[in-house]
Amino acid sequence: MLTLMIRGILIYAIVFLIFRLMGKRQLGQLQPFEFVITLIIADLATIPMSEINIPIVHGVVPLVTISIIHFLIGFLSRKSIKLRQMFNGKPIIVVNPNGVDYNELKRLNMDFNDLCEALREMNYFSLDQIQYAIVETNGQMTVLPNAENAPLSAPDLKIKKEESALPIMLVCDGKVIKENMDIAKLDDDFLQKNIRKAGAFKVKEVLLATIDNNGKMYVQARNKKYVSFQTNFKGGENW
Repeated sequence: MLTLMIRGILIYAIVFLIFRLMGKRQLGQLQPFEFVITLIIADLATIPMSEINIPIVHGVVPLVTISIIHFLIGFLSRKSIKLRQMFNGKPIIVVNPNGVDYNELKRLNMDFNDLCEALREMNYFSLDQIQYAIVETNGQMTVLPNAENAPLSAPDLKIKKEESALPIMLVCDGKVIKENMDIAKLDDDFLQKNIRKAGAFKVKEVLLATIDNNGKMYVQARNKKYVSFQTNFKGGENW
């Protein structure tokens, strides 16, 4: 039993490290070669965990080999456009201003039902709403609506908007994030003064506190509604 536990922990640690190094893509965002490697790793990992008669090194070596193949393919894909297209494929336009490109649909092994279902998931229920629909290399579909169905933007309405701001977390679950406080060049007095506006008198009473680079602060105290307000903070150039 102890042997199984040790083998399980070791294999788990190796697989966890491999997936951490592979990045943080979700399953639906994986390129074809990444998806294949993920399936192989999952299958290889189960063998040394359950089969005591198989030396654990016989399970570790294939896992490491597969991970090396993944990094090699990723490296070659970054260096060569042709290799990138070979490993990942390339985006395919399935709807253009002339309508649905049936030949491209067949290349993707899709039919009209698949296309319409994917478009409905993006809140497009009629093909005449679409200027272009593109199937990306990871299988996701992106859509460029025609002018009549494109969402209005601030320039369309002649509205002047402030530049987007990036919030930085100052307090998380009652704990001050000192590193972020230093990045924002804020002190404890500033923090204490502003969390009181949310009805919290101690930092440990705060679930979450953030501030963006325009000085807008978001504070949510425990068991209370969040409060969002403008401060006199004039920094933000550091993040």
